[in-house]
Amino acid sequence: MITEQKFDSGLVKLPAWFKQEVPDMDKIRNMKALFRTGRLHTVCESAHCPNMGSCWKEGVATFMILGGTCTRACRFCSVPAGRPDLIDAEEPQSVALSVKELGLRYVVITSVARDDVEDEGAGQFAKTIAAIRAMTPEVKIEVLIPDFSARQEPLKVLSQAAPEVIAHNIETVRRLSPAVRPQAQHDRSLQVLHAFRQLNPNSFIKSSLMVGLGETGEEITGVMRELLDAGCQILTIGQYLAPSRGKRHFPVKKFYSPQEFEHYRHKGLDMGFLYVESGPLVRSSYIAERGFQGALTALKGYRP
Repeated sequence: MITEQKFDSGLVKLPAWFKQEVPDMDKIRNMKALFRTGRLHTVCESAHCPNMGSCWKEGVATFMILGGTCTRACRFCSVPAGRPDLIDAEEPQSVALSVKELGLRYVVITSVARDDVEDEGAGQFAKTIAAIRAMTPEVKIEVLIPDFSARQEPLKVLSQAAPEVIAHNIETVRRLSPAVRPQAQHDRSLQVLHAFRQLNPNSFIKSSLMVGLGETGEEITGVMRELLDAGCQILTIGQYLAPSRGKRHFPVKKFYSPQEFEHYRHKGLDMGFLYVESGPLVRSSYIAERGFQGALTALKGYRP
């Protein structure tokens, strides 16, 4: 069983409910070999996701396009920040080929922030969606995007590509947002979600919230209401785990119990979200297909 979190400065013991089976290392090595062959990145690795073993065991991964270096340095994230490489023109085709070789039914495409390019990467998202649909038209596609600075043209480009789910993460409550993600803006994220709801009513709108950063119960309920008002339909809530104990990363202030996560799941459904996934190990892209199918079921008569 896995019961510890690895930091740069050592191991920290986690509560008992974080226990997971030791992953299939042969499967992980095979998956890594496939990604390296295609020069692809996964957020599973870059974000040190605690679910990597369980997801990869099932042959599921979240592809991270636009390189492996982010132009922003959020204090919750382990993805390297700095000056990114040039955008790889062959990347959309490489992702599409990997999706086909893995036999995926549902794929999540995310990216680093690319404030250094004119469209902030929206065009690469659109090309990747088109390449996947050309090769495997039956695959459902979810995108997890940066905020594109809430500029209308990149938002339109992504919306016109019409993925089944458009996700942009609010990450934390309003009070903590400036400290946790200083290069983003709370209201700008809400604006992005609202814009996509208006631009493409046929795509589900999704966001994700981390807890354990020092927020109050009232603040959690408050940001859930803000997301709902912005048009968000699918919500995930998970425990924040600091990537390191260094000054760059925000410290964990509280570990929420499974019962507390279940409380917020029920609260979200009562508020009007179509689907809520809430638990200690939940992440935005984890078991993403279940959120899509759950929202479909809740919204009777919807056709993607």
